[in-house]
Amino acid sequence: MTERIPLLDLRPQYDPLREAILASVTRVCDSQQYINGPEVEALETELANMLSVPHAVAVSSGTDALLLALMALDVGPGDEVVTSTYSFFATAGAIARVGATPVFVDIDPVTYNVDPQALAAAITPRTKAVIPVHLYGLSADLDAIVGEAAGRGVAVIEDAAQAIGATYKGRPVGRFGTFGCFSFFPSKNLGAFGDAGLLTTNDPKLANRARLLRVHGMHPKYYHSLIGGNFRCDALQAAILRVKAPHLAAWTEARRANAARYMELFARAGLLDSIGLPTEPADRRHVFNQFIIRTSDRDGLKRQLEAEAIGNEIYYPVPFHLQPCFAHLGYSRGDFPHAERAAEQTLALPIYGEMTPDQQQRVVSVIAAYFLSSSNRVPGLAKV
Repeated sequence: MTERIPLLDLRPQYDPLREAILASVTRVCDSQQYINGPEVEALETELANMLSVPHAVAVSSGTDALLLALMALDVGPGDEVVTSTYSFFATAGAIARVGATPVFVDIDPVTYNVDPQALAAAITPRTKAVIPVHLYGLSADLDAIVGEAAGRGVAVIEDAAQAIGATYKGRPVGRFGTFGCFSFFPSKNLGAFGDAGLLTTNDPKLANRARLLRVHGMHPKYYHSLIGGNFRCDALQAAILRVKAPHLAAWTEARRANAARYMELFARAGLLDSIGLPTEPADRRHVFNQFIIRTSDRDGLKRQLEAEAIGNEIYYPVPFHLQPCFAHLGYSRGDFPHAERAAEQTLALPIYGEMTPDQQQRVVSVIAAYFLSSSNRVPGLAKV
């Protein structure tokens, strides 16, 4: 039988760290302190140093980091928040959960990140915040976005859930906006053994407010000056992340090396007229949480990869403006053509750092065989 190549295999990452991870779990169990506490505080300090930010607040998930950022800014009913229509649902869902109105805009078809000009045009007097998403591990155009927002008194919340370690003009994402929001879902480049997240900020007052909101707005115990939520980080997740975080730089370089190898293999196979490949602008460093290709025959290619036991995934098949839960906002098909085409044409390939050159060669060979056969030949690259 053909050996399966999974979209993501966490076992090769776990095995060398197994003893250290189990020791960290034992340490927490012996301490009997499972929520917040010293492990969480240590993780916050270590990640703040890694990300070059003065304040880091560990939370229960990347989704809750977004929600907490909006709550800390008093975003609510009557406010608008502008964001990309093309992202994981949490970006838009958090806006709706605080009672604000999500305002969607189209993407740059090359980077898949929000179009800065479209975002600027969507800002109104009701706009309280904008949320640029650093999609797939590539920073959005932060100078344009932050500059426009600052000039109009609008907060910027960076959705960096997929982009820990990514940089913009040499500096880590998550420090440019009012807040940065990170996810440690297990499939992320730095993943926990369950849900966890991080909120970053340069503003000490906002950091203190976020910490208060994280625990139901409570200080001292049973006295509530604000209505917050339960966004606390488990000490077990913090301890595991502390073991894994020092390895992130090496894991990122391995992903980047695999991305470069894919680029070379696709070029050698003569596939550059059949598929679109990721881009990395000169002022940014991509961390490849996903490796995204695009083709006008995406669904046929997906079926062939599955038949050959090669993992793949569609991120994301339905833009926000076409989701049933946002039908009341009045958007229609055709409103954001770049996002709609991306939803129809993009496909993620395996890119985890421990993937071998032979595995990558097999992935490319299967794709080449599909497109170079006369029955599946497509008339040129998918149009953006």
